[in-house]
Amino acid sequence: MLAVPLLLGVAASRPDAWQVILAAAAVAAYLAGAAAVDWVRARRREYAIPAAVFGAVAAAAGSTLLVARPSLWPIVGLAALAATVAIGAAAMGRPRSLVASLAQAAQATALVPAAALVTGQPLGDATLRATLLAGLYLGGSVLLVRSLIRERGNAAFRAASIAFHAVGVAVAAWLLPWPYAILAALLATRAAVLPAVQLRTARGLRLRPIHIGLVEIAASVAVVGLGFAIGF
Repeated sequence: MLAVPLLLGVAASRPDAWQVILAAAAVAAYLAGAAAVDWVRARRREYAIPAAVFGAVAAAAGSTLLVARPSLWPIVGLAALAATVAIGAAAMGRPRSLVASLAQAAQATALVPAAALVTGQPLGDATLRATLLAGLYLGGSVLLVRSLIRERGNAAFRAASIAFHAVGVAVAAWLLPWPYAILAALLATRAAVLPAVQLRTARGLRLRPIHIGLVEIAASVAVVGLGFAIGF
């Protein structure tokens, strides 16, 4: 979830040393957020230490970036808002709710424009298209994985996931270069086929998280690989 948008941002702009600091800040912020969610949910003090340590690393790296690239402030604001939603869901006892998962996907998507802005270049059409691709992919991935695990057997949720992917195909065909429409169609196919396979194997071979994860790794490689191969 972090690597895909970060690499798409690089593909839409150019490699830059500041992107390494951005990656460090993103990983530290993610780990701090995960510890904070556990702290809020479990009310146990041992989670406060990793939350504080990773939070300090994220703050140091983030502050360095903001001083060097003030144009990042709006992106940080949006990411902070999404983080607030995720932590709020944890406070209500729903750390793995759909809203929290989509908020985390939105946080990650913000890395695309951030990776472009740290190069010192203004946001261009290529970065906006890469951001759109990241949002479609990560949002679809959240829905698909949830339809296979937490909402397994929920026909309405499965239909919503497939519908989202179908809309993604139309959006990709309209706003992105044509190879992305083909990729979106393949991603939509996986969103329809995997739940069908799971239903057919309900009494025999069961799709486990590792199987789903391997499919998503392959999908991530395809998304990023196409981004570097043809650009935006």
